[in-house]
Amino acid sequence: MEKQRTLLIGVGNPYRQDDGAGVEVVHRLRRLLSEGIDYVECTGDLATLMEIWRGYELVIVADAMRSGCSPGGVVRIDASRQPLPADMRFFSTHAIGLNETLALAHALNRLPPKLVIYGIEGKYFGEGEGLSTEVAKAVEDVVRYILKELTEGEGDA
Repeated sequence: MEKQRTLLIGVGNPYRQDDGAGVEVVHRLRRLLSEGIDYVECTGDLATLMEIWRGYELVIVADAMRSGCSPGGVVRIDASRQPLPADMRFFSTHAIGLNETLALAHALNRLPPKLVIYGIEGKYFGEGEGLSTEVAKAVEDVVRYILKELTEGEGDA
């Protein structure tokens, strides 16, 4: 049986503090998992995701969000089964963010068969590098959840 094609996408801008959380997740996973998984850091126009994930059976996206939760909070959503909650906004410095991209992909029937989103509640989104303490810990948690998901099935965020 052929192994499913898997893509991990880190979304964000590492020069906007906690907005770099998704990119940091991908950096860490790339060092831990080398075979059979592709990686993309998406720091620009998220509308390109619909082309990037074409042909993949499993796509996992990590991104910083603003939902009103405590900084460092983590949520896992199977976006191939349910829409994002209305109060969950993924941080974006661009006109089209993850929320809008997912809505467009759904409307155009261009979602991958399995799409999992890990959102990390950010604290600081101003100019500068480095993650807040809370978000840095959450990045470690998300890396662990994704490793578990890839080896055992669904994560537990």
